[in-house]
Amino acid sequence: MKKGTKIVLWTGIPLVLLIWFAGPRLGLWGNDLKKNDGVAVVQAQTQGQGAGNQQGQRPGGQQGQGGQQGQRPGGQGQLPVTGTIARPSYLTNGIRSAGSLLANEEVDIVSKVSGKVTAVYFREGSKVRKGDLLVKIYDEDLQAQLRRSEIQEKMLSEKLERQRVLLSKDAVSREAFDQLQTDYNVILADINLLKVRIAETEVRAPFDGVIGFRYVSDGTYVTPQVKIAHLVDQSFLKLEFAISEKYVSEDLMGKRISFTTYGYPDEFFADVYAVDYRIDETTRTIGLRARFDNRAGKLVPGMFASLTLITDEKTNALQVPTESIVPEMNEKKLWVVRNGRADLIPVVTGARTASMIEVLSGLSAGDTVLTTGLMQLRPDMAVRVNITE
Repeated sequence: MKKGTKIVLWTGIPLVLLIWFAGPRLGLWGNDLKKNDGVAVVQAQTQGQGAGNQQGQRPGGQQGQGGQQGQRPGGQGQLPVTGTIARPSYLTNGIRSAGSLLANEEVDIVSKVSGKVTAVYFREGSKVRKGDLLVKIYDEDLQAQLRRSEIQEKMLSEKLERQRVLLSKDAVSREAFDQLQTDYNVILADINLLKVRIAETEVRAPFDGVIGFRYVSDGTYVTPQVKIAHLVDQSFLKLEFAISEKYVSEDLMGKRISFTTYGYPDEFFADVYAVDYRIDETTRTIGLRARFDNRAGKLVPGMFASLTLITDEKTNALQVPTESIVPEMNEKKLWVVRNGRADLIPVVTGARTASMIEVLSGLSAGDTVLTTGLMQLRPDMAVRVNITE
């Protein structure tokens, strides 16, 4: 094949392929042109209809905007948000720690003597008074010994009186009278001992409190190692906790404690009454105990407490929810509502709790602070506020 023919083939074949693939797109074929024109016409009609609809609806749209503006006082066009009223409240600041609530007094009820239980006089979970009879142990043998000793005591008492008369008349020796006096005293001691042993068969409450589950029944043979029940005095509770040794030089006695527990949203208060100034070498802390008046019966021993040893307290601190704070660069801001519109104001914050933060300046009591919808807010935007506590 000639050289010229090769050059024509090498350049012509790619050109033909290029025209074949690009022709329909460039409108070189009649059918395709008609198809494309049809598509173009449809698109033009669609655009024309859309433009016509938009132009036709524009006056209505303008009326709709005017309607929104006219309905704004009624609530339409306002961003729904949630807010809270800033009010003065009580705030504490100090040393934070954690502790446990202990009973004022608690004890396992056991019998001092061994024997069979003849009666149980308490109900589980009930309140008992000091000295109330809880359990009775078998004591018939001791009662029999007591009756015999009392009879002997009566006989010796009468004989002793006769001997005293004879002694005054020198009708009996002093030695015989003294021996009779000794026998009489021994009988009295035996009677007292038997009464003590009988009293030990009556298991009584050592203090006022609430008695728990019972672990014995009628007929149970008990010993001093057998637990009968558990008695707790929870009229007052002890809050036991520890703080760092660096506070050992502080005057801790009498300090006030604020604490919270699981199950109650309330804040409770206690007063430090004892300090263990022995430093724990493992934790490098000192132990403290505070007393809490629990006569209302809200709290129970064993509860966990998150507490603050109060070093500073305020009665009129302004606090807001932490989620309402908007951090910006080197300052913090709050969204507030004034005359039905949102306003972003700078504030200075102070102490922080688990859910609240103190506002030192920039906010006034009675201001409505927004807590939700903060990302959608813009300055001077109309809002509809749902107030929460």
